[in-house]
Amino acid sequence: MPARKDNTPRRDLHAEITGKLVAAIKADPGKPCMPWRRSSGPLFMPVNALTRNAYNGINIVSLWVAAECSGFSAPVWATYRQWAELGCQVRKGEKSSLVVFYKEYDSEPDPDNADDDGKRRVARASCVFNASQVDGYTAPDAPQPLGPIERLAAADRFIAATGARIEHGGDRAFYRPSTDHIQMPDETLFCGTDTMTRSEGYYATVTHELTHWTGAKHRLAREFGKRFGDAAYAAEELVAEIASAFLCSELGITQDCRADHAQYLAQWLKLMKEDSRAIFTAAARASEAVAYLKSAQAPA
Repeated sequence: MPARKDNTPRRDLHAEITGKLVAAIKADPGKPCMPWRRSSGPLFMPVNALTRNAYNGINIVSLWVAAECSGFSAPVWATYRQWAELGCQVRKGEKSSLVVFYKEYDSEPDPDNADDDGKRRVARASCVFNASQVDGYTAPDAPQPLGPIERLAAADRFIAATGARIEHGGDRAFYRPSTDHIQMPDETLFCGTDTMTRSEGYYATVTHELTHWTGAKHRLAREFGKRFGDAAYAAEELVAEIASAFLCSELGITQDCRADHAQYLAQWLKLMKEDSRAIFTAAARASEAVAYLKSAQAPA
């Protein structure tokens, strides 16, 4: 690490933040929480219209797929009979989706197995219909927009100087390589979380997607090769979130390393738990991405 003229070591902000993130992950920061509202979408956890119970296990994936394939926006499902109990009518010709439930019954315990209590379970299939397939169902009121966020002038100048094309609309955030643009939810949808304000959530999301933008082939051409293999997507998410943590600190978006970054990182590190150096490799790539974004800024 280079030293200053007075022989004191130069502060390595990126190393400090990475160390804090590692410590927070080891301390189990909890699960990430989306800092903006989604009015619809198949990746909402599916629930039963009558019981209000959430579906679980393979049924979650099955209903996500069914919603995606059919374009259903509501995450609400029920059987034909359950919809009838709610005063709704499944429209003629609508096709059902399958879910699996388990019915338990008693049997004679296995005398050779001391742990056998005689309980048995058998899988049963059930046909359910989405709320979009019935008449008479009134969906809960959509969340109302919260108004503009508090803008941070320095962060806005930094983002604008990169030249990235950023569009707002819908309720998803992503970088699309085919169109080379960043899509952001409207700022009025940002509600923050218990550990970040609306503005922090907005700018943390923008800087995350900006990092993905830097990885395009005509920019940094970021690839991960054989080391990460099938986990390359997770590695890219690590890079994006660590770079976001760096930028949030450098641009004054947040005052310290936030729990939200650690929460997001932890879910990807689980996919690469066999590689204890993954976060440090990702941090190095994150620093490269930050340097690239800084290179677009006008000289001070």
